[in-house]
Amino acid sequence: MAKILFVLTGSDHWTLADGTRHPTGFWAEEAAAPFEAFTAAGHEVVVATPGGVAPTVDRASLAPEVNGGPDGVAAVTSALERFTALRTPIDLADVDLADYAAVFYPGGHGPMEDLAVDATSGALLTAALDSGKPLGVVCHGPAALLAAKRADGTSSFAGYRLTAFTNAEETQAGFADRAEWLLQDRLTELGVDFREGTPWAPYVVVDRNLYTGQNPSSAAPLAAELVKVLG
Repeated sequence: MAKILFVLTGSDHWTLADGTRHPTGFWAEEAAAPFEAFTAAGHEVVVATPGGVAPTVDRASLAPEVNGGPDGVAAVTSALERFTALRTPIDLADVDLADYAAVFYPGGHGPMEDLAVDATSGALLTAALDSGKPLGVVCHGPAALLAAKRADGTSSFAGYRLTAFTNAEETQAGFADRAEWLLQDRLTELGVDFREGTPWAPYVVVDRNLYTGQNPSSAAPLAAELVKVLG
């Protein structure tokens, strides 16, 4: 059994371009589906957040229309109830990468608010990348990559193939014209090789030890790839 570190946003809002706060947090499926996959394979999941605050689930991610109906809501809700580590996170500043076999970043709009500018998270991402340990990041989770820099100020992820929530998806979700910045644009500016699949369809990109998923439906297949590597 291996220990897997989940790094989640500690924010319960996302500040839009006009200064208003959109209620958010982490996206339920993106935490629940990987948690189920890792624990079913016999692994232990530990949660870390900035300041050790209990992460907030985005209420929109518990709606029937994004979970395939009421049965899907029941399933994801049940998984979150079993995911007791969500209620007792450790402080991200206290994480020792040596304790974990892999690192995983779920999304939701929350990371756009805090992890995108969190130097502690950025240093952890750089260390995880350099360690060769599997690093999984999904949907808006790659916002955290914006804070990962080398000593010379360049992005730790420059030149890597990856995916994340796309401009097309943000537009269809109704936020593209309300956001202060768009994730696909910022990642492209870092010098990554951004890959884009069909909106809302599962899409996973693997480059060396970096595993990325485009959207919520990519969370389960992304976790499945990581389980294969972990054995």
